[in-house]
Amino acid sequence: MVLERLVEIGRVAFIAFGPDEGKLCVIVDVIDQNRALVDGPCSGVGRKSMNFKALNLTKFKIPILHSARTGTVKKAWEAKEITQKWEETTWAKKLAARERRTKLTDFDRFKLMKAKQARNRIINIEFGKLRKEARKKAKDEPAKPKRVRKRKSKKN
Repeated sequence: MVLERLVEIGRVAFIAFGPDEGKLCVIVDVIDQNRALVDGPCSGVGRKSMNFKALNLTKFKIPILHSARTGTVKKAWEAKEITQKWEETTWAKKLAARERRTKLTDFDRFKLMKAKQARNRIINIEFGKLRKEARKKAKDEPAKPKRVRKRKSKKN
């Protein structure tokens, strides 16, 4: 198994917890085996040291040199269109859906429940029609002759 997401300079990471939770940043420099210097000029993350445990590596990487300045990181970020690419990923879409669900009111949850019920009702009706049609076809077709298996004789 080959690793595809390595801790390297220019790797875009998602901050899993801490004050900047839910934002993207770029690894600018590796300090030691536990920490990295990160910067996120386009996502509102200030340049700071961060533990690797708080970072989830993404598949995106931007071409920068180690300890690149914030302006250089911002130019490379915008050139690679990291923000747009991130929003297209299923990871970001799941996070956005979770955020939307947490902001639902009671009435919104009620409307969602009713919409799901209506959808399930339509699916069950269509499934019933298909099952009825399949049973009708099975009745109309002539029965296949049953295969008779020969019994093995026991030798004494």
